[in-house]
Amino acid sequence: MPTLQRIARVEAVLNRRQPDLRVVIDHVTIAHNASAVLRTCDAAGILYVDLIAPNPEAIQFNRAISTRADKWLEIAIYKSPEECLKPLKEKGFQIIATHLGSDSISFREVDYTPPTVLLFGSEAEGVSPEALLWVDKKIKIPMLGMVQSLNLSVSVGIILYEALRQREAIGYFHERKLSPEEYERLRRKWLRLKEQSEVKE
Repeated sequence: MPTLQRIARVEAVLNRRQPDLRVVIDHVTIAHNASAVLRTCDAAGILYVDLIAPNPEAIQFNRAISTRADKWLEIAIYKSPEECLKPLKEKGFQIIATHLGSDSISFREVDYTPPTVLLFGSEAEGVSPEALLWVDKKIKIPMLGMVQSLNLSVSVGIILYEALRQREAIGYFHERKLSPEEYERLRRKWLRLKEQSEVKE
């Protein structure tokens, strides 16, 4: 049976999850990088993470790096940008992509309070041209040194926490954003997972 402390912890985390702020990683090729991103997403209150992977069967998360964060996230894997991004666009999400281009603006200039997809590319190639076709805005993290980019999980963390700063400023964490049905589904799932993990430990 779940303890009162465990129930309170699960409910507190679910109450702060942001279902309308999603992270999408385009062309995942290195599971190590994806695992670090999952840990960052969980810490930042993200619930939904979508992976666009040319070879979905090859993705295996490194749980030593993710610290099992994948258990607390709703992860979906897609084979193409269109399969992933088109339905989100149709639901009214703005799609914001990191991109090193002349038409990119600072990540601080974007309003992240509407329903938002944050689209990140692989460290080697960035966001693919196919995925950029669905993008509303392109952003970059200003760099003051000789290197032009940060590693994937660091970039995700910097941009996510700017989004959370904006959302917290207007009270998004004061009320639960999950629907009652989704909240109850996840609550049951998480309590079961937490109990199983404690038994294994």
